[in-house]
Amino acid sequence: MSQLPFFLTVALAAILIGILDPERLATTHLAVSLCLNVLLLASCFAVPWETLRPASYLVIPYLDFVAVAFFREGIQPLLSSASILALFPIFWLCASGFAPRTAIISSTLLTLALVWIPVVSSGQVSAETLIRPLLFPFMMLGFAVAVVVLTISMDRHRINLMAKDKLLSAALADSKTRERLLETIVDTVGIGVVAVDSDGNDRLMNATQNAIHALGQPSNIADPEEKELLLSGPDRVSLPPEARPVRRAINGESFTNYQIWIGEAEQARALSTTARTIRHEDGTSDGAVIAFHDVTDMVNASAAKDDFVANVSHEFRTPLTAIQSYIALTLETPGLHPQEVAQYLKIADRNAHRLGGLVTDLLSTSSMTVVRSPTNMAKLLGDSIASMMPAATANAVVVDWQCQEPLAAMVDAVRLGQVLDNLVSNAVKYSPDGGTLTVRAWADGTDLHCRVSDTGLGMSVSEQAGLFQKFYRAGTAVERGIPGIGLGLMISKTIIDTHGGALSVESQAGSGTSMSFVIPGCVMAPQSG
Repeated sequence: MSQLPFFLTVALAAILIGILDPERLATTHLAVSLCLNVLLLASCFAVPWETLRPASYLVIPYLDFVAVAFFREGIQPLLSSASILALFPIFWLCASGFAPRTAIISSTLLTLALVWIPVVSSGQVSAETLIRPLLFPFMMLGFAVAVVVLTISMDRHRINLMAKDKLLSAALADSKTRERLLETIVDTVGIGVVAVDSDGNDRLMNATQNAIHALGQPSNIADPEEKELLLSGPDRVSLPPEARPVRRAINGESFTNYQIWIGEAEQARALSTTARTIRHEDGTSDGAVIAFHDVTDMVNASAAKDDFVANVSHEFRTPLTAIQSYIALTLETPGLHPQEVAQYLKIADRNAHRLGGLVTDLLSTSSMTVVRSPTNMAKLLGDSIASMMPAATANAVVVDWQCQEPLAAMVDAVRLGQVLDNLVSNAVKYSPDGGTLTVRAWADGTDLHCRVSDTGLGMSVSEQAGLFQKFYRAGTAVERGIPGIGLGLMISKTIIDTHGGALSVESQAGSGTSMSFVIPGCVMAPQSG
């Protein structure tokens, strides 16, 4: 690119000479100049300068002076301004940045040679002939100095820019590192975090908040705005726009533990929100940061606790009332026959045992032990069915039960009877509108199988997932006010697990439930005659 302007200028001058004086193109000096000009341009492309020593390419501008000298001699006196072509190599040398003083001196000396060699070769050397052309070398000296000064200034400016660019690059790299660190930290925490500007536009949203945000997305809106998200208050009533956490934060409010629900139906999650306003130095708002903490389990646990206390109170109140009533009746009624007193005390004793059973259920844990003994499963199952017949009759539930005869098993009769009582009792309770209770017990080799099925309310998939958790109660039971404290199935599963067996459930909402258990290796062989 540095040689091309010189080449084009010489080429245009040759065209001009061809127009004015075509025969002159054949002169030796001009032919040498033109050939040298072509060869120098070709060498710029052909020679691998990057493999040579630094500044080795400067041999080209030095040879340009030779081309200028031959060109000047070849066109005299047709074109008198040929010496001005020396500006091209002088500019190249002085702007290269290599040895600026040498470039100035050599440029001046070579320019002097351009004007003095013709004088010397003409044989008319005198003080006048040597001084007369000196203005041109002096002009080239000034030009060279100006180019060198300008180049040095630009180099210093370039170095300063490179240093600043290096600092900026380092700062940018550090900023990106900090940004990645911040994003990693924010994405690691299990709390949804979103930062918004003063207009409510998202600046930052971590992965947890993206998942929370997706819960509130309406099915008919692809990219909803914040005001279109499915948000509701603690009472599960839709929140107005001004009560939504992000809007409150944008309006300059700071709050803690503001509870909302996001989503709908069974997918809804309870969130505790906290917001802080971002302030400019002058105190004006620059947006806000809002944190969303999923407290669904805590809310459900609190509700379960309240429900548990209410149910325990209800369950305890009934037998306590009976005990107090019959004891008071015994004490306050004079002249009672011993049989009547015994009857009242039996009722009080039965209710006391019921209270004891409730307390036992509350204290039961997974560390329970079983004491195995030969047990008649038909009798054990019959006792459980008999105890629940009054409740089954009250709910209009038809009972159909069968047990393989004979069926003896090495099990803990008390504990297994507790399991059967729980399963049969649940089947009756969760069939408030009538239906059929089917109970089957049989042996498969030495494995004991039992299934208790009903055609009652049934359960959804989500309700089945928490079925064996302590104090868990299905939503349908709560809605219909069916009594219970959510311990029976948990205790039953613990008893079956302790026997080395497995308790499973099959259910569908509105279509009934089947509870089955199997205890391996416990069935005893029938005794002969």
